[in-house]
Amino acid sequence: MEIKVFPTKTEMAAAAARQAADALRRALHARGKAHVIAATGASQFEFLDALTATTAIDWPRVVFFHLDEYVGLPESHPASFRRYLKERIVARVRPGGFHFIEGDAADPAAEARRVGELIRAHPIDAAFVGIGENGHLAFNDPPADFETEDPYLLVTLDEACRRQQLGEGWFKDFEEVPRRAISMSVRQILKSQRIVGVVPDARKARAVRDCLEEEVSPLRPASILRTHPRTTLYLDRASASLLSPP
Repeated sequence: MEIKVFPTKTEMAAAAARQAADALRRALHARGKAHVIAATGASQFEFLDALTATTAIDWPRVVFFHLDEYVGLPESHPASFRRYLKERIVARVRPGGFHFIEGDAADPAAEARRVGELIRAHPIDAAFVGIGENGHLAFNDPPADFETEDPYLLVTLDEACRRQQLGEGWFKDFEEVPRRAISMSVRQILKSQRIVGVVPDARKARAVRDCLEEEVSPLRPASILRTHPRTTLYLDRASASLLSPP
């Protein structure tokens, strides 16, 4: 894993977007199409702003996959990740395709299987991910399943994860935060050719330290990124503040 620390969130996001854009251009040049995984959440705002402002990408040849979504939440809800992705990616660059998770499908397990079959058919060129305050990767809260080969899982969200969503302002109160989600699995994320991790803010500092300095463990789900040969983690000064000096 390569770790890059920047003085500000804006500088971090711009650098991450440059690498992400380069990965897309390389895939387009090599295969004529790029398949990408996109994360959501408040920590990704600046990164997605910078990435979607990039003009030298043939966006109609880029196909996105959805990383995770709440079970039972309609797209009209402010916290819907489908809504987030449509507003922050689709409306801005009009990609060639976007395979959304329908979190309010009548049968969430069947929906997880449906999107799983879609992603099995397409090798992923790049995954853009974050790290949760509890160290989660996607919605794989600790202890995460490091073994399953299922591309998508039906998961139960822990209290720390749900409190993070409340703290970011997506919900009016804690009880409104869904208890379940459909999440891309850890092993599916690791199948990506390149992973770009974007993790700003002081509230992520403890998770960053634990995932980078403690042993790789399901108790620190994002620590598994250290085993991927082509991962770059982008931090700002605040999120890197608890790391041991090099």
